[in-house]
Amino acid sequence: MKETSIFFIYIYKLEKWGSAMRDYLIKPLVGQPYPMISHGKGVYLYDQNGNKYFDGSSGAITAGIGHGVKEIADVIKKQAEEIAFVYRSQFTSEPAEKLAKKLSDLSIGDLNWSFFVNSGTEANETAMKIAIQHFQERGIQGKHKILSRWMSYHGITMGALSMSGHPLRRQRFVSILEDYPTIPAPYCFRCPVQKVYPTCQLACATELERSIERIGAEHIAAFIAEPIIGAAGGAVVPPKDYYKVIKDICDHYDILFIADEVMTGLGRTGAWFAMEHWGVEPDIMTLGKGLGAGYTPMAATVVSDRVMEPILRGSRSVMSGHTLSANPLSAATALAVIEYMEKHNLPEKTAEKGEYLIKGLQKVQQQSTIIADVRGKGLLIGVELQPFTKASELISVAAKNGLLLYQAVSGQAGKEDSALLVAPPMTTTYSELDELLSIFSKSVEEMMQKGGHSIA
Repeated sequence: MKETSIFFIYIYKLEKWGSAMRDYLIKPLVGQPYPMISHGKGVYLYDQNGNKYFDGSSGAITAGIGHGVKEIADVIKKQAEEIAFVYRSQFTSEPAEKLAKKLSDLSIGDLNWSFFVNSGTEANETAMKIAIQHFQERGIQGKHKILSRWMSYHGITMGALSMSGHPLRRQRFVSILEDYPTIPAPYCFRCPVQKVYPTCQLACATELERSIERIGAEHIAAFIAEPIIGAAGGAVVPPKDYYKVIKDICDHYDILFIADEVMTGLGRTGAWFAMEHWGVEPDIMTLGKGLGAGYTPMAATVVSDRVMEPILRGSRSVMSGHTLSANPLSAATALAVIEYMEKHNLPEKTAEKGEYLIKGLQKVQQQSTIIADVRGKGLLIGVELQPFTKASELISVAAKNGLLLYQAVSGQAGKEDSALLVAPPMTTTYSELDELLSIFSKSVEEMMQKGGHSIA
């Protein structure tokens, strides 16, 4: 008989069965009982006890077209019956080829090459490898560092985490991570350099040049940034000229610019890709989350002709890959997701709905004493609370009221429990947005009553 120390076993009562059971699944918090999901439809999720939840964060800003879309399920069934998996070193497939072409058509500039993986983390790791390989194939061996910002998150594997300026996620592994985060974030609400835009002259951006000169451009392959800082800052939107300054600096020093669009890409901000808002073309762009929209694990590293050119003249092989990369089932699903978005004109509608939702949240802010800032683009909206209020508590209250929100961190040190993301599916109707706002307002009211305040 297998013996297991009681130290490693968490016993809790599962309401559905009414009996004591142990865990076998490592959940985000071991021993914590989570609702057992039953099904989802549109913007709603239902657990096995009959409770209904408004998915106000699209899961982890992933379920961009909502749950239970029959058109997507039909494509999954059809493709799975034909062929679900082939190894990319042995075959290509029509779904993968068509998806790569579709991303080329949608992307700005000459981002014409796609490398498919399974998660945003993998996409960012692949971007890092391609950036380094680009210079190697040009005969430049020393450019191997990837600079990044504090208040950023690019993934949980060691390479991606090295690029992430997320102190809470770094702290357990800091001794073996690279020191890639070097410059402050464009966090105007609480400026890390204690200046005010526009008189600051974008000091947060020009700091990149000072970092490059200190480290040496001959050692730096790329700079990576989220167009809008997501979980590491709560939808922090840079000033209008920020990315032009960043790209000019990168170009001057022969450093590639990687746009991490894992959270922002595929319509979430009211454009197909968030960098369109600044009119700046990255050298490499990464996608995830909304690419599969929760229907399949799917991500992509999208690379420009300029970056690929020395590789095509040289080894003709990108030194990266995963067993399930570019599998036909995920590629067909992602293609169906994009075609669904095109059919329903979701990016443009998301821009309009985002303005509506931000105005509604700002109205709640004006009537409250606990909301410090509301910001974002499209349906990627951050709510930052006053320092004396914990976002995790508001998220818990909202969940009890049937609204799911997404935890973020904030503050100059990137450690404060005072920010959250509101990011419902792009298919959310205006009446559903009103429902979201009603539940959110109710939850804020309850939080304020706990603190002896109430909405005016």
